Amino acid sequence: MSETGFHAEPPTLFLTDDDVAALADWDDAIAALAAAYARADEPRRTPERAVAVTDAGWQRVMPSAPSGGRFAGSKTIAASMRNGLASYLITLFDQNDSRLAALIDGNRITGIRTAATAAAALTALLPDRALQVAVVGSGFEARAQLRAAARVARIATVRVASPTQANRERFAAELGTELALPIEAMASAEDAVRGADLVLCAARSRDETPTVLADWVSPDATIVSVGSTTPAQHELDPVLIRRAAIIVADTRAEVLHDSGDMIAARAAGFDPDAVTVSLHDLLGGRAARPAEGIAIYKSTGSGFQDIVLAELLYDRAVASGIGTPLPVGILTIRK
Repeated sequence: MSETGFHAEPPTLFLTDDDVAALADWDDAIAALAAAYARADEPRRTPERAVAVTDAGWQRVMPSAPSGGRFAGSKTIAASMRNGLASYLITLFDQNDSRLAALIDGNRITGIRTAATAAAALTALLPDRALQVAVVGSGFEARAQLRAAARVARIATVRVASPTQANRERFAAELGTELALPIEAMASAEDAVRGADLVLCAARSRDETPTVLADWVSPDATIVSVGSTTPAQHELDPVLIRRAAIIVADTRAEVLHDSGDMIAARAAGFDPDAVTVSLHDLLGGRAARPAEGIAIYKSTGSGFQDIVLAELLYDRAVASGIGTPLPVGILTIRK
């Protein structure tokens, strides 16, 4: 410590989006998130996200200090709805000495942690047999969902649907080759979903109406839904929420009260609270999927997931010499 009372610290590491791509691994990400969610939920360590309205959109902050982890931090998302732009930044602070260890581009991490957390949930929800999979959406999130699911599920065939023919055909060709799976591009979500054992939903509707309807879904299907993270967004039909035997939430309070799907179900007279359990309880063995009925994994995203994955990537970056040490940093002072 210097005479001024300031503590000398290792430099803060900056990880770019390319660094994250080089460091990320699906199996390790899924395993890290599964282990973190197997611990009991501690809401004070991951408070609900805060959203500030800006002139052009909003800024969201998602803090977390995962139990058993070395780091605490937050992800900040700045979104300009006026022109369709967004930036993501993750901060990592050491829980022991409060130093700023890293600044990380959070764009790619967001898609990876969302899909890896869903895959962790699927390890406790899927039957042990070959599955027919439907993917609704063909963008980055949809690709990530299928890549992660393929690490934990026995996939026999895949059908993908999205509004633009070129996009769904590109998805089928590229992911089919990458994952060595037969993938068929379908003209409608209904054609993709009917008869599927596992439905991966990763597409917001253009007019905020549901993209998956209850009538299309098989009686014992498993559904992953990641596209209704705010009250205005809708992905699943309210009747589908009513049909669920179990709903697993990555963050129970936020899923129940901030997801447009759950709000719509409640407005239609259904009670999703009665069948909703936390992912902590599912992976910790304190809840289980019923023998019959539809299972839905519902995600609004969480800073918990961001920090768990960011810690994994930071440790890998330090070990492999990836990233940029910043020539300046913030002060850590003694209080």
